[in-house]
Amino acid sequence: MPTVPEGTDAFPAEVIARLEQDAKEIIGRYPKPRSALLPLLHLVQSEEGHVSRAGMHFCAEQLGITLAEVNAVATFYTMYRRRPGGDYQVGVCTNTLCAVMGGDEIFAALKEHLGVGNNETTEDGKVTLEHVECNAACDFAPVVMVNWEFFDNQTPDSATRLVDDLRLGNDVAPTRGPASLCTWKQASRVLAGFDDGRAGEGVQAAGPSLAGLTIARERGWTAPDPANPSRPAQGEEETK
Repeated sequence: MPTVPEGTDAFPAEVIARLEQDAKEIIGRYPKPRSALLPLLHLVQSEEGHVSRAGMHFCAEQLGITLAEVNAVATFYTMYRRRPGGDYQVGVCTNTLCAVMGGDEIFAALKEHLGVGNNETTEDGKVTLEHVECNAACDFAPVVMVNWEFFDNQTPDSATRLVDDLRLGNDVAPTRGPASLCTWKQASRVLAGFDDGRAGEGVQAAGPSLAGLTIARERGWTAPDPANPSRPAQGEEETK
């Protein structure tokens, strides 16, 4: 549930006191305070699950900038919710490759199964469904992401089982990544720059994504020397 009613201009005093400690740490990472706006937006999103008016006011006050400047950034990036959503943000890639490989069918199946449309949340507050642009995982199309974790080579049936498990509270492990999923609020706190201790879990690059690297190693190829770009890279002369 939201910390404050929607439209309220400020968090309660006890929430502000807690967030100020984290905000001080975040701002201290940057030479100019206003550079900390993106992680601060993630911080307030971790509090309520979306960037509320109170959250934007908090960011503006911490950074000494206007509410309009905060609002411009919060509304530009799709990683920030502007209204309450579910514990799990399920994004189905419907960009070209994923679409032709079955992404459109997956998205249609999930809309019907969950009874929601794009950017809508199930009645139990567990799942928010959205179609997304390229997830930079075309080698594993069609791809579904949950709270920014990858679920590769999906089908309508596997995606339906996935959202059912999320709603039932079952353990769900991404194809590549940590051993289990965190909630949307927890993911937002990680994106604010606070380590959850799971950064070393799992592998993000695998299989087809590494094919080129494997071939290069087998053939002894290396990249050009940046200090002498005119010099052929190792292995280049043999291929001519």
